[in-house]
Amino acid sequence: MRLLQTALTERRFDRLLLGKYQGADESVERLIVRLIELKGAPALSFLWRHRTKDITKNQSIEDGLQMIDRLMGTDFAHAHLETLQEEVQLRFSRKGKPLLQVGKRQSVGAASAEAAGHDRAKPRALSLESPFWRELGVTHELHGQPQLVPAMARKWKQINKFIEIFGAAVRHAGLTASTAPIRLADFGSGKGYLTFAMHHYLGSLGLQPDVQGVELRADMVDVGNSTVARHQLQGLRFEQGDVRERGETALDVMVALHACDIATDYAMHFGLRSGARIIMCAPCCHKEIRPQIQTPSPLRPLLQHGVHLGQEAEMVTDSVRALLLEMMGYETQVIEFIALEHTSKNKMVLAVRRPNGVSDERRLELGRQLEEIKRFYGLRSQTLEQLLRAEGKLASSAAVG
Repeated sequence: MRLLQTALTERRFDRLLLGKYQGADESVERLIVRLIELKGAPALSFLWRHRTKDITKNQSIEDGLQMIDRLMGTDFAHAHLETLQEEVQLRFSRKGKPLLQVGKRQSVGAASAEAAGHDRAKPRALSLESPFWRELGVTHELHGQPQLVPAMARKWKQINKFIEIFGAAVRHAGLTASTAPIRLADFGSGKGYLTFAMHHYLGSLGLQPDVQGVELRADMVDVGNSTVARHQLQGLRFEQGDVRERGETALDVMVALHACDIATDYAMHFGLRSGARIIMCAPCCHKEIRPQIQTPSPLRPLLQHGVHLGQEAEMVTDSVRALLLEMMGYETQVIEFIALEHTSKNKMVLAVRRPNGVSDERRLELGRQLEEIKRFYGLRSQTLEQLLRAEGKLASSAAVG
């Protein structure tokens, strides 16, 4: 216990595995303990692995240490502590005698490797131990332990980067203080990698996730729902549907990644109508603006090349979207989601609703900026603007000409 307490205090703790269960519940296989951040404070996450399901319970550091002290040598005969530098094995003989072995850690996991270059270890929101990753093909069992499938290494990096951005947005939007369920819709959820990840992350913060993945392909919906049912996950479901066909729904978070062309505009519009405090979109296929662009004379030498014109169309489209979201009272950013070596679709439009909206003066200034962009490039039509104009949410000065 002293080694564990020291590792936590010095921020060197990675994880603790308790094995060789000998308690009353025969379905328990092992217990995995990790360090997390819970409502802005460090806490311990206890993942109880059963034969057919996993149960996660979070504890304060103090209560968690007391629980571990009670379990070691009674319910569990083996303990394996991993820090950034050491591996500690604690075994109890049949007579209850403790046998301790301390050695240098041979390999550092993804989470620890990232943290090793900093003064303090960085708690990870996601863990490969979560059983749904096996269902989704992200992990496989090796020597009784979950391991990342090599072919999924890039996908795993993308998932973790997304959750890093998502977590920052959740905190910035003030959702960590919510006592009500966090209503989240993930449009175009596909196989559900990010949907499961967001649900798990919200739960790790001690929040109540109410997450739905919305996907056109029925087979993907079935995969998601069967995984949810198998692991008895509460507050998560998958539905077949299209964002353009959704009725009025109140949301806290709206996510739409890689929606093609104007489907991104419809997703953003749905997020606005739902009153979402967070809108996250990674646009794809910017087809609407490109044929409209009338190349300004100073830019003709640059935009005579098709690849440059395409990049310009993407920049203009997403900048117009960001301006419109800001006019609707959101703090907006266009950021790099994933480095280009991992995916060519690497831009994200991130919007967090401002508590006090946007001032009339700022709104007029944004409208003037929008008009200047449209005149400069000769733009006639942009879907999100048209949708907002049809609802009377834009002043005439910002209307499509």
